[in-house]
Amino acid sequence: MSIKQSQIGKFFVIFLFVHISIWTLIPTLVNSNLPLDTIEALAWASDIQWGYSKHPPSSAWFSGLIFAIFSNQDWAYYLLSQLFVVLSFTIVWKFSEDFFKKQIHRLISVLLLEGIYFYNFTTPEFNVYVCELPFWTLTVFYCWKGIKQNDYISWLLFGFFAGFGVLSHYLFLYLLIALDIFFIYMIFKKEFNSKCLISLITFLIVLLPHLIWLIENNFISINYAIHRTGLEESIFLNHLYYPIIFLAKQIGVMVPFFIMLLFIVSKFKHKTNLKDKKLVFLIIINIVPLLLIFLTSFFLGTGIKTMWMTPFYLFSGVLCVYIFQTKIYRERFKYFLNVFLFLFILSPSIYFYHSISKKDKRTDYRGREIAQLIQTKWDNTFSNEIEVVFGNIWDAGNLSYHLKSKPKWTGGLWHGIKEIPENTDGGIIIIGDYDENILVNKICTISNTLSHVVLLQLKHLKHNVCMIGKK
Repeated sequence: MSIKQSQIGKFFVIFLFVHISIWTLIPTLVNSNLPLDTIEALAWASDIQWGYSKHPPSSAWFSGLIFAIFSNQDWAYYLLSQLFVVLSFTIVWKFSEDFFKKQIHRLISVLLLEGIYFYNFTTPEFNVYVCELPFWTLTVFYCWKGIKQNDYISWLLFGFFAGFGVLSHYLFLYLLIALDIFFIYMIFKKEFNSKCLISLITFLIVLLPHLIWLIENNFISINYAIHRTGLEESIFLNHLYYPIIFLAKQIGVMVPFFIMLLFIVSKFKHKTNLKDKKLVFLIIINIVPLLLIFLTSFFLGTGIKTMWMTPFYLFSGVLCVYIFQTKIYRERFKYFLNVFLFLFILSPSIYFYHSISKKDKRTDYRGREIAQLIQTKWDNTFSNEIEVVFGNIWDAGNLSYHLKSKPKWTGGLWHGIKEIPENTDGGIIIIGDYDENILVNKICTISNTLSHVVLLQLKHLKHNVCMIGKK
């Protein structure tokens, strides 16, 4: 199979359309429930803030926007995730225009990304890592455009998207540190222009409300991030063990990528020209963030979660194709395309098989069924609507998503219930695998206008549900 030069742009558009269709349709058909991180983002979105206990707010904002439009239609959140992915691919395609004279090289630099499972298999779960993707690419794109054109619009957009990147996930800062290293390189080359500092204006404007929120909430999300690394339990051997594990996992993730590369590059010999500013830029945005993560693991003895690396490889295709572009021959493209098509079909096939063969996954949770049982019981018992749901973010978050009144989720039973105002008019739901006596006699004893308490036992689902409402 080959593609004519005039058809490359059309092929790219078809590729985007097929990708978004497959990865929206298959999860919609085989999953009974949205994944954990998506439910978590939706639970946070029931109370829009400038930050949350685990992460910055962007994933909740975008989930909340889709919920306001499509409500509890699962397909909409799978589509949202794929829109973020294909937008990132499109920006990489546009970015590569300045690095390659041949369109075929631009196409290869994007198609290579399908060999990385971060951009296909894991994408049905909309979370902070998927949310990072377009901001990572847009930040790099406008940084390079600012370097090239040195115009105010590019630098302001660079700061704007960098700010939203940090509001997606704090590890975005590793990219910004890498870009700072490139600016230092520009200073040594005497090519630095202070006009780029204007990007700090939009960057700080976007981040300032979140910084205020962090101070007011005792840096709760940063403390969670530190806790996730296991830093508190660090021992000497961890300084060697975790970096080695990190390297092994990254090699494993990139194996399909390099297999694809083998079929398109004839020889891997290359003389690196560090006077080539484009090459230096690509090396820095691809290698430095990875090196910084490795050094973090090495010096702090902390574990690195594989999913944290989701956006780090977005420009790896551009780097490899740029380095070996003189070793890429069009007659080899058909072999590359065959491998690409194999992987393009294999990944959703594995996802499909995994989803239908294993029945103990989060996406098999009977969230809609539980919500319908509770809604029916509520409608037959109470006159008011459900306003608040309490409990862990999975069980209660699913109720917040599925119940028709779209109640607000509040986590942490004792902490949350103490905050219920005495004049609450809306109904309250408390769900969890709690002992019946504790649930009714302690947790559900609230002195306010909602005095009628009903206990619903979902024994086959190992849940007790306490309902507090008005007759």
